[in-house]
Amino acid sequence: MTFSLYKKLYLALLGLLIVFVAVTFKQNGISNDEQVQHVYGQLLLKFYSSGFEDHAAFAYKNLYLYGGFFDLIAASLEKILPLWVWDIRHLISALFGIVGIAAVYKTTEKLAGERAALLAALLLTITGAWSGAMFTHTKDVSFGACMAWALYYTTLISDRFDRVPFHLSVKLGIAIGCALGLRIGGAFAVIYLLMLVMIASLIQTASFKAKLNFYIKAMVGLLPAGFTAFILMALFWPWALMGTDHILIAAKSFSHFAFNMNTIVDGTFVSIGEVSRSYLIQYLIIRLPEVFLLGLLCMAIVFCVRLPQQFKQSGFFKNQLPNISLAIAILFPILFVLADKPALYNGVRHFTFIIPPLAILAGIGLSKAWDALQQQPKLQLIYALLASVLALNTCYVLFELRPYQYIYYNHFAGKNLQQAEHRWEADYWSSSLIDATKMLENHLDAEQKNWPSSHQGPYFVAVCAEAFQGRAYLDDRFTITENWVRADFFISTTHMNCDKVLKGTIIGTVERLGAPLSVVKDRRELTGEDRRPRAAPRN
Repeated sequence: MTFSLYKKLYLALLGLLIVFVAVTFKQNGISNDEQVQHVYGQLLLKFYSSGFEDHAAFAYKNLYLYGGFFDLIAASLEKILPLWVWDIRHLISALFGIVGIAAVYKTTEKLAGERAALLAALLLTITGAWSGAMFTHTKDVSFGACMAWALYYTTLISDRFDRVPFHLSVKLGIAIGCALGLRIGGAFAVIYLLMLVMIASLIQTASFKAKLNFYIKAMVGLLPAGFTAFILMALFWPWALMGTDHILIAAKSFSHFAFNMNTIVDGTFVSIGEVSRSYLIQYLIIRLPEVFLLGLLCMAIVFCVRLPQQFKQSGFFKNQLPNISLAIAILFPILFVLADKPALYNGVRHFTFIIPPLAILAGIGLSKAWDALQQQPKLQLIYALLASVLALNTCYVLFELRPYQYIYYNHFAGKNLQQAEHRWEADYWSSSLIDATKMLENHLDAEQKNWPSSHQGPYFVAVCAEAFQGRAYLDDRFTITENWVRADFFISTTHMNCDKVLKGTIIGTVERLGAPLSVVKDRRELTGEDRRPRAAPRN
């Protein structure tokens, strides 16, 4: 088999990504949601191993509102792999991230050829909100990857709803079923599909009878997809079928899930239930790399310039159904947020699944802009240099942020990362505690070596994150305490100014590009009121 240059480069990219994951997956800190998610996976395993008798999984916090596809895999592999469970989760999640990049390549290749496909895959690779998040955002990235594959198979069948191939229908069902097996948001893929069927009927049929016949053929062709998706959803999310209203309850929770928590928008603390309708758009603009935004801008310009001419062509829309499927996958979630105004926080995390379709669009935009400048070689060269410089700058920033690439912001977020992390959400997963705990251990090692004493512990440590994020890394000399007044040491992320809740002498700071991500404080010399917690400043 002979591969083109673009295909070879894409395969090389995948190879490099696999090596990157193999070398770095153990370097990533535990996210603050991982413990409850993993417990949920373990409880689902008990549900099946008990012969469906143990229902503890469906009373565990609010995790029953989500599918357990990822967590079941992790809990199963925990029993057979000789790796730390958190490393297992990060490895699996990263592999989902690579699978999502592969889906982006294949979808773009179908829509615009191999060059655009390679560009789209590269854009997603250098997007911190994807490649940086793919180790620790176990539910978000895995869901995004499943949705990306659902989009791919949707584009493949978009222009043949009257004769949907059985194998494509089943593959589409697998992708949608796995997405639903992660969260109810997988229903978006079903909505996209139904919208596309309706649009296709308007384009390809004229009479009511022809439309009715079209719908019947489409429904018959998509039955294998529906059956497969239902089976997989039931397997990974059994709670959804244990009550007639359970799916509706989960859907309502997805749309209006809120609790007492704040987020940051351009330096202002806002309750997550009161964020503006433009929250998602704002975060996309500052979270996507500049070259990514350039691709989207190029696509918008090309679209506006060429649409009037193409619109006049006879039967233009009949050939656009694959492109329309991409447009739906991008526009529907954004319009949903604008119209429904759900509670949002952690930037684009809950809508990570929209990044792959945007990467497809941006990759196509970069490729088409190159073609549009074919007759102007000087402008084409300037354009290529600009895109290359922007991409290389992003790569440099990501390299400097490692292994916390998920906190990447572009230059629209602030003049530097230090300013950006105070205006927008930074290390919201508290992943940098992996390095903060090492600093504390090293500090105490040096202290006990230089000034031996009879006191060898325990030292009480307050953690401004989930307690297990400190407990997982610290040795036996340390005990995590909920009584912060008595704490000898304090470990905290700088996110939401949590590091300012307790006083102490700073003995370590985890920094990237001059921005402090977490701190370690020694509180042993404090007395009286200085030992008491205080409210974090809201600025």
